[in-house]
Amino acid sequence: MALRNDRAVQAARDIELREIEDGYTLVGGPEEAVTEQHDTDRIPEVDVDQEMLSNTGDDPESWLMYGGNYEQHRATPADTITPENVGDLELEYELPVGTGSSMEGTPIVVPGDPPVMYQTNGPNHMKAIDPREGEVLWSYTYAPPIGIELCCDDNNRGAAVLGDKVYMTTLDSGVIALDRYTGEEVWYTQTADHTEGYSATWAPVIQDGTIYTGSAGGEYGVQGFIASLDAESGEIGWQTTTLPEEEWIGASRDHGCGTSWMTPTIDEERGVLHSPVANPGPDFDGTVRPGPNFPTCGTLTLNLEDGSREWGFQSSPHDVWDYDAAAPRVLVRGVEVDGESMDMVVSSDKSGWVYMLDAESGKLHERSQEISQHINMWKMIPHISQDERTPFVPGAPGGNDWQPPSYNPATGYVYVVHQNFPQDLYWRYEEYDQGNPYWGGGLDDPASEFPDEWNGAITAFAAVDPATGERVWRDWIESEDRIYMWGGSMSTATGIVFNGTQNGNLVAYDGESGDRLWEHQFDVPISASPMSWYDPGTEKQYVAVQVGGSGWLRQGPRGDTLAVFSMGN
Repeated sequence: MALRNDRAVQAARDIELREIEDGYTLVGGPEEAVTEQHDTDRIPEVDVDQEMLSNTGDDPESWLMYGGNYEQHRATPADTITPENVGDLELEYELPVGTGSSMEGTPIVVPGDPPVMYQTNGPNHMKAIDPREGEVLWSYTYAPPIGIELCCDDNNRGAAVLGDKVYMTTLDSGVIALDRYTGEEVWYTQTADHTEGYSATWAPVIQDGTIYTGSAGGEYGVQGFIASLDAESGEIGWQTTTLPEEEWIGASRDHGCGTSWMTPTIDEERGVLHSPVANPGPDFDGTVRPGPNFPTCGTLTLNLEDGSREWGFQSSPHDVWDYDAAAPRVLVRGVEVDGESMDMVVSSDKSGWVYMLDAESGKLHERSQEISQHINMWKMIPHISQDERTPFVPGAPGGNDWQPPSYNPATGYVYVVHQNFPQDLYWRYEEYDQGNPYWGGGLDDPASEFPDEWNGAITAFAAVDPATGERVWRDWIESEDRIYMWGGSMSTATGIVFNGTQNGNLVAYDGESGDRLWEHQFDVPISASPMSWYDPGTEKQYVAVQVGGSGWLRQGPRGDTLAVFSMGN
């Protein structure tokens, strides 16, 4: 099977990601979507049902959703790889996916003989893969509108699956359903108008026949929302704005942003979802939006059935530093606190701390010890001239940007990636102009001057105890090229935590101590989040990660590799 003859791969290659002022645009590409079939008869006809989705976190043979389970633990119960033998982990194969654009996604795996992997990357390209052999079974490329504007690359971070369909968000703020056996399009629904600045880059999540998705475009003065769609028909059920009228003053709400651009977390017991909520708009000029701008830069919990608001929490009220909350929330059940058991929503945000919230009420239980440094934190930016700046840490990329944390049930710890790099910014008054950036200022990356207190490390990878907020260990990541660590982590039942670095290094950590147990070096950055599954047909545990980086914020050279490692019993 030669990808050079794959029409869907070629269609994705023909889409040019072109950098423009304050963002990117897409040029060229197909006029309509393209599906290329290779060996679809190899896909076992086993439709994914709700029981499989609800139990995927306990099934070592599957990884059926972006976060590994509804609670977003990103943890596999597979136990073949242990701290004692991880040094023998071997590279099974490297599959060039053929489209060297953004590689920030996490594949999903449907169990079977053989298992089937669904892998996505930018720009809106999906493949069905036999992960035993590393062979493509079908490819698909969506045709995004030419000239669409994007703040931060042509990302696509993953797929969702139910029944005989597999789903992907699209860059023009849509959701598309494909026949998972053939790669053919079944339906498409647009949730908002991309000409206003809306887009979609995350993996959707499905529960009880309903797809839950969000909104992106927080740099374009849109109004954020979370929506439900019928998984069979694509019909929109409810669409709830993240910005309650009573919390905003005058017309500031109209372009107040508060987008929700990463995969929500599902609490099946309570019948709610927990979603991160991003920055208010404009990003840096707070004078046009008085008040705390609730619940931007925080967490919002909605009822699954009707989208009604249950509770919200802010980590950076009236934000003017771009400290939006983007990383998926982690739901941890049964945390022992003062002799009582508590379910917690763990929120790791750009502000450089981790917040442990009562899952029932949203009240703050504990704020962690600091993960990144805090230098000139919350210091107001002068409004004098663009030449007068205040360097601050963490800068606008965080703390924790979109990178998903993981929770390891074997250790009881949550693992987070936090940026630690100085930036400076300025704010200015800007008129809202539909479809154009609405920053209310700008930033310098890196800062024009580095604070003396800065330790020189660009990123921190750390373990946090959700019961106490203790930072159990922290690995400072340095980079001569000043490239951020830009992917998330994955945990195993044996207490290992995998993460990739901006230097192209896939690392296996001891989750208890933070010691590095194993490393594999690639030539390009890893900006994606690993996943894992066990295949009884080969009697091997596999670890997969996309390698190739991302275009935003100096993430280094691009690549197009799906790397799969394995270890047998």
